[in-house]
Formats: sequence, structure tokens, C-alpha cells
Amino acid sequence: MSGPALDTPGPVTAVPRKLRLILAGIAVVVLVVMAVVALSLPSTTNTVVNYGLLDQIALAGIGVLLAVGVLFLGRSRVDADADGVRVRNLLVNHAFPWQAVRGVRFDRRSAWGALALENGDEVSLLGLQAADGEYAVRAIEGLRALHAAARAKDPVRPPLLYDD
Repeated sequence: MSGPALDTPGPVTAVPRKLRLILAGIAVVVLVVMAVVALSLPSTTNTVVNYGLLDQIALAGIGVLLAVGVLFLGRSRVDADADGVRVRNLLVNHAFPWQAVRGVRFDRRSAWGALALENGDEVSLLGLQAADGEYAVRAIEGLRALHAAARAKDPVRPPLLYDD
């Protein structure tokens, strides 16, 4: 008989669920409004302005581009495993090994989580939104468990020379 299996934390993936739902709703509204405007655009010839089929197609295309832009705002994501953490915020991707991470933060009044790095920097985790409630709490606990498991192998830091 072998001993009990070590409880190693599994991979963690987090996306802003409620934000994505809200953005999907906004994108649908933008598409519907632009479609109504494009279809109701008169196809008359006026001495001042001539509206035609190309104008209607252009407005519908602008609506599609606006809807895609709205959906783009919800692409934030956090992926973590035993090797490290990968963060995709709006335009920037980061990848950190656990040795570069000092701690995983989610302050009480914070809108999203953050990684405190060993070099003193802090990286926001826009994929971990406070609005997601229990889902975000489980993701933060998973990140902290992965961090603790990876940093458990680190050597103990020497004491300060002048400890007061």
C-alpha cells in the first residue's frame, strides 16, 4: 500500500464572466441599432445628399466593427499551472514563473485581482473581476495554492543583518 497522494493544485483559468455577458448584450444592441439605421436610411436622391445602397452597407459594416470592438474589451484572461501564470489583459500579455511572483492580491475594495512581483511591480489581473463573486474567489484561492506549492521548494531567506 502506498501513502496518500500529495494534493497538488490543478490548473486555474479565469475570465470575466459577468463582464462578457454585459458586453455581449451591448454588442447586440449596437448591431440592432446600426441595422435599423442602415435599413431606414432613405434611398432618395436629394440635391444636398444622395443616400444609396453603399451607404447602407457602410453603416452596417460600421455597426459590425463597433460590436467587435465592444466584445474585444472582454478578452482578459488568467491561466496558471505549476510552471507559472499567464495574464492576458486588454492589449498586453504577460507570462511569469512563480519565482517572479511575491503574492496574489485581491483587496476587499478592489475591482480585480493583482500579482505582486518580486521586483516591486504589480500586474493587474483583469480576468479576475470582483463582480464574478464566488467564481473569482475560487480562482484566487487556486492561484494562491499554486503559488504556495511552487514557492514551497524555495530556500529560506537569510535573516536581515540588523534586525531591530
